[in-house]
Amino acid sequence: METLIEYDQELFLFLNGLGTETWDGFWLVVTNKLSSIPLYALLLFFMYQKYGVKGLLITMVVVAAMITCTDQLSDFFKNYIQRPRPCKLFSWEETMRFIAPRCGRYGYFSGHATSSMATAVFAGLALQSKYRYLIFILLLWAAFVGYSRIYVGVHYPGDVLTGMIVGSLLGFIFYKLQQFFLAKYK
Repeated sequence: METLIEYDQELFLFLNGLGTETWDGFWLVVTNKLSSIPLYALLLFFMYQKYGVKGLLITMVVVAAMITCTDQLSDFFKNYIQRPRPCKLFSWEETMRFIAPRCGRYGYFSGHATSSMATAVFAGLALQSKYRYLIFILLLWAAFVGYSRIYVGVHYPGDVLTGMIVGSLLGFIFYKLQQFFLAKYK
């Protein structure tokens, strides 16, 4: 396990070290949850076009449950595992770049990566019959959000990868749940 943690730290230092002041603003926008609001609005519009008002309402309830689940699950693991974030390891101050506005206590696993990947998988599957390639765009967006957490200095690659795997599973589960409720109540 120690070897795996060392590799994770080394990969973090490499990926985080790729950053430059020129790109800092871009990655701070990508990592900010509020910057995804236009994407969420567009996805809601697409859901409305595909499912109508009643289907959109069912979808919104399922999505609210999914986001609550991703946030609570990542918070549970952060508090249970208690792995310090890279920005909390002050011995790394000279070797890492930290540009995030704040640094939480624990980082395993990334809530940003979890929720963005869950959203990408859920929306990509829910809209695949109408927008065939949308899932690839959403997966790329989720990967950008995940990498942004490494870039700004608040998560290790392992935190992000775990979040993406958990998010993928939750996105799929909640997609199936949405399909069940749509079949039953629409």
